[in-house]
Amino acid sequence: MTRIHRKSVKKGFDFTLMVAGESGLGKSTLVNSLFLTDLYRDRKLLGAEERIMQTVEITKHAVDIEEKGVRLRLTIVDTPGFGDAVNNTECWKPVAEYIDQQFEQYFRDESGLNRKNIQDNRVHCCLYFISPFGHGLRPLDVEFMKALHQRVNIVPILAKADTLTPPEVDRKKRKIREEIEHFGIKIYQFPDCDSDEDEDFKLQDQALKESIPFAVIGSNTVVEARGRRVRGRLYPWGIVEVENPGHCDFVKLRTMLVRTHMQDLKDVTRETHYENYRAQCIQSMTRLVVKERNRKDRSRN
Repeated sequence: MTRIHRKSVKKGFDFTLMVAGESGLGKSTLVNSLFLTDLYRDRKLLGAEERIMQTVEITKHAVDIEEKGVRLRLTIVDTPGFGDAVNNTECWKPVAEYIDQQFEQYFRDESGLNRKNIQDNRVHCCLYFISPFGHGLRPLDVEFMKALHQRVNIVPILAKADTLTPPEVDRKKRKIREEIEHFGIKIYQFPDCDSDEDEDFKLQDQALKESIPFAVIGSNTVVEARGRRVRGRLYPWGIVEVENPGHCDFVKLRTMLVRTHMQDLKDVTRETHYENYRAQCIQSMTRLVVKERNRKDRSRN
């Protein structure tokens, strides 16, 4: 392990994860399941009428977890009210503005004097929840992802996969992947494996790519299954185990987020999304300077 790597492992990692999608798709349950926490215990559940009136707001929750001896400081950014109103035109705007505000703050801090201790609140990944009850993507899904795909790494999630049979899950995934391509939506691309990676890692990477959108089930309930205690959901016909790869993609999603692709998600945020924002800022500033200079020149003449 290199000295730099040792130092960063000791210090721990910061990661900001956004969750978006309409109410009732199990976003809170999945977040709690992923990080074995209860972030939403104080939440007040709204009735249908209140939800329709509610506007999109942004809430933040911080959680510290330890994964294989490495400390992770996670910030979960939630978007309650998204997609719940009767008219959802441009309901993605507050979300886009929030992401831009974090870029703007980072840009200011980076241009300031105290550049060593910059707090990085940029959003590194957005889990976008797609309803299992439609025929693929709805117009709102397309609108949201297209509005945000240049700003953030979008990882699509097929929510509540236990409401579908395995063949239905496969069909839905195929349809959603086709529509993502058809509408020109740029979701997070898993990097290609290096040629010298071992075969197991290559297979694992291929399986991840083929799992998009991740079909997930969340549960914080421990149930008894074949003499073992597992997290899952109990149904009259049997038990759905959250951490059983044969039942859903929960383990793949968690492994991808916390173990294998966290650094790449951060790198893409820094090198692509933030750099695009930074370039636009510098262009605007340059244009203003040129405009001001031309104005002064004209007034002199």
